[in-house]
Amino acid sequence: MSGINLGGGYATFPGVVGTAVSKVCSLEIARTGLKESEYVRAGFAHVTATVKATTRAGYFPGATTITTKLIAEKCSGRLLGGQIVGEEGAAKRIDAIATALWNEMTVENMVNLDLSYAPPFAPVWEPVLIAARKAWDAVEADIAAHVAPTSR
Repeated sequence: MSGINLGGGYATFPGVVGTAVSKVCSLEIARTGLKESEYVRAGFAHVTATVKATTRAGYFPGATTITTKLIAEKCSGRLLGGQIVGEEGAAKRIDAIATALWNEMTVENMVNLDLSYAPPFAPVWEPVLIAARKAWDAVEADIAAHVAPTSR
């Protein structure tokens, strides 16, 4: 960007959503957005969904456990962040969550993402999509709990 600006153009830095991955031995750890505790401190009303699934089809050799957590804003369902922990094939899934976060998607929008499927790489029900479904269910349950019953 500085090169563009020095050359007479105009470029601005759009910011980041805080996506990071790390590896400790065989464990892959990934995150994007803020952590749940940071949303609490910032005063966001939110819901979370945490799911355990596998990194590839369960019957396929080498399938390991992956834990995916999504954080969404109450009422709107807007994605606020996510974390993933697992073995091979876990961390790169954060890119789909980061893209959804950058584009201000709701977890309801995420449920319909067309993410790839092939037994060596992912189970039929992609862990990110399962987490999105559970997060949307939590948003809907919260909305239902706060809707006043109509009087007869």
